[in-house]
Amino acid sequence: MGLTIGVDIGGTKIAAGVVDEEGTILDTHKVPTPPTAEGIVDAICAAVSGAGKGNDVEAVGIGAAGYVDDKRATVLFAPNIDWRHEPLKDKVEQRVGLPVVVENDANAAAWGEYRFGAGQGHEDVIVITLGTGLGGGVIIGNKLRRGRFGVAAEFGHIRVVPDGLLCGCGSQGCWEQYASGRALVRYGQQRANATPEAAEILLGLGDGTVEGIQGKHISEAARQGDPVAVDSYRELARWAGAGLADLASLFDPSAFIVGGGLSDEGELVLDPIRKSFRRWLIGGQWRPHAQVLAAQLGNKAGLVGAADLARQG
Repeated sequence: MGLTIGVDIGGTKIAAGVVDEEGTILDTHKVPTPPTAEGIVDAICAAVSGAGKGNDVEAVGIGAAGYVDDKRATVLFAPNIDWRHEPLKDKVEQRVGLPVVVENDANAAAWGEYRFGAGQGHEDVIVITLGTGLGGGVIIGNKLRRGRFGVAAEFGHIRVVPDGLLCGCGSQGCWEQYASGRALVRYGQQRANATPEAAEILLGLGDGTVEGIQGKHISEAARQGDPVAVDSYRELARWAGAGLADLASLFDPSAFIVGGGLSDEGELVLDPIRKSFRRWLIGGQWRPHAQVLAAQLGNKAGLVGAADLARQG
């Protein structure tokens, strides 16, 4: 199969891109994300039609945030869209006249990194995305592992602290409450509130208040050596690395790939994650260590991965 289209559903825009067999995006078309669930279906179809115009496209892959069934057809549940058992594959196929594959967006991004990014050369890869929340994907034996019902690798909702912080999923103590963009902001605000004299740079980058601290301020302050910002990243990395050590016990991959918005900070976040991973890896002094790598495709990973999964059928 030659050209396929990948679709990335974002909070503000829906992007469709024509992707070739080498993972290169040849053409794109973007439309605003509508406020309604049915409007989003319309927008997906419009983005696909716009991107496909003038291209000989053979299939479409859609990355959707939420639980996608084992047939890669129905969105069982989407946390940010009012989709409950939404037959997305059938709806889009009827409108665009092409075969459609629906995949969880984190799985699509993981596949994109495995095929065309940092995972090239590896057969067994675990991808985690550190963004507002925490997502992931599992590739073992060169295959994306989705589980019996299609909803595997929801790493962010592994409970790491019994009766811990309340999560948006309704549970408590989920990993993403301790290793995510939201967690980083909470760490920065808590530490700045406790020792404002040590957070002079951090507070100066915002509006001067603890409540005004944002993730981008913590990143910039950490690069400037602000003690509170640096310590906030260390706390995030401690939880992220410890979680990777647990995943190593489960899957024993040759590489972990860290993507999502926080991975854009490079070694600022990756170096302490590696140190935490080595610290918490059971039998670490006696066993081989998986590499901890930065994702390479950035925000293109989901679109490219979805298109390639559509190519594979």
